[in-house]
Amino acid sequence: MKAKIVYASMTGNDEDMADILEEDLQDLGFETDSSEVAFADASEYLDSDLCIFVTYTYGEGTMTDEIADFYDQLKELDLSGKYFAVMGSGDKTYGEHFCENVFDYQKAFLACNATEITAPVTIENAPDDEAIEAIDQAAREMADKLNG
Repeated sequence: MKAKIVYASMTGNDEDMADILEEDLQDLGFETDSSEVAFADASEYLDSDLCIFVTYTYGEGTMTDEIADFYDQLKELDLSGKYFAVMGSGDKTYGEHFCENVFDYQKAFLACNATEITAPVTIENAPDDEAIEAIDQAAREMADKLNG
């Protein structure tokens, strides 16, 4: 199984999440490819079985230009037959906007006819032990469903 991970990271937190997930998936037998969003094109998902996006949410849910550009590319794709997962970090001081971009991407993948393979993983700021376990669990769910 091939997994494509695209991540957006302003502080390094989401790059850390993507790295943890990539290592987990490799340990579970996936062939992985990981890219920072500024160096990726959404069409790269067409060559993978599993499409993953890891993002931060800036302030009150505003997408930065690089995240918005990739989002617009994604919305043009038909990902029928593909699975997806989304995860990311945010700051709970923004209340209802906490990890809003993660859920924006979840809706975009669903609109592209992709099948959600695991619930979104959202964490506050940097990945701590609890967050790492949530990422590990999500990776196991992905492997169970696709390799099962």
